[in-house]
Amino acid sequence: MIENHKYVHRNKRKQKQGIVISDKMQKTVIVSETKKVKHKYYGKSIIKKKKYMVHDEKNISKNGDKVNIMEIRPMSKNKCWRLISILEKK
Repeated sequence: MIENHKYVHRNKRKQKQGIVISDKMQKTVIVSETKKVKHKYYGKSIIKKKKYMVHDEKNISKNGDKVNIMEIRPMSKNKCWRLISILEKK
C-alpha cells in the first residue's frame, strides 16, 4: 500500500560536497563548493566557486570541515540546503 503513495516516486534531491568556510551563525554554516570546468572557447580549465547557506541543526561542523549537503525546501531567504554528514574533520 505504501508503494502507491504519491511521494514514493518523487525526484531525487540534489546533493553536493563542499568545505565549511564560516560557522559564526547559529544553526547555519556557509559551505563553498569548487569545481573545475573547461572554458567553452579556449579550452583552459577554470575553477568555479559557489557558496551555499546550509542548515546545521546541532552546530556540529566547524571551519575547514568537508561536508555533504542536500537540497530542501526554503527555510529562509537564502537558506535551502541541509547538512547531511561530515566527511572529514579538520
